[in-house]
Amino acid sequence: MPELSSSSGAGQGAQALVLIAEDEPEIAEILIAYFARSGLRTVHAADGRRALELHLSLKPDLVLLDVQMPHVDGWKVLAEIRHRGDTPVIMLTALDQDIDKLTGLRIGADDYVVKPFNPAEVVARAQAVLRRSMAGSRQEEQRVLRAAPFEIDLERHEATVEVGNTRHTLALTLTEFKLLAQLARAPRRVFSRGELMATCLPEGDALERTVDSHVSKLRKKLDDLGVAGVPVSVRGVGYKLWGGE
Repeated sequence: MPELSSSSGAGQGAQALVLIAEDEPEIAEILIAYFARSGLRTVHAADGRRALELHLSLKPDLVLLDVQMPHVDGWKVLAEIRHRGDTPVIMLTALDQDIDKLTGLRIGADDYVVKPFNPAEVVARAQAVLRRSMAGSRQEEQRVLRAAPFEIDLERHEATVEVGNTRHTLALTLTEFKLLAQLARAPRRVFSRGELMATCLPEGDALERTVDSHVSKLRKKLDDLGVAGVPVSVRGVGYKLWGGE
């Protein structure tokens, strides 16, 4: 079994696991120490073949991958990881030609770091990539928003409302759908007209009073189905989905 590093923060809940694929022992040891200080677990692979084995068996949250690896080079390892799924990958390199290839991250890496590097910067980059990855996962999980009596499927662009024992599909314009979805993300929070304009309206409708017009049309459709007074207007501020505290 591979040896996983731990940290003194082990009692703080599940920690992300970082696979460090680096053939230079000194660099690997420094990175392992810095990641441990930041509360992240690590596992080390000294060649590309071992990196692929550990990636398959341990399913790390992030791979730190040196381009120049024995047995299987970093490019091939990256290609196989991408074939398997979407594990975030940060590439490490010291060669100018690799930097040219990595610029713009056209080859499937999430970030890259040039040697020699500051280990603290590598950890900071890794934490940033992990945050983006976790945020993306949460958004996937939130494909369907539920804020009774509404159910909003973001992928299918379908919104329904339950009235009595009957669930009705709402016939909404794109803007009305976006407004309802935005308000449903935090039903009791007041969204300013400026926020709603920026997130829900097309660029050509860049006037705050246009928000009022779209909300009024949405409210009329809901009122026709027996859902009265939604969205709620908050004078001088904006709108929220529900009233009350």
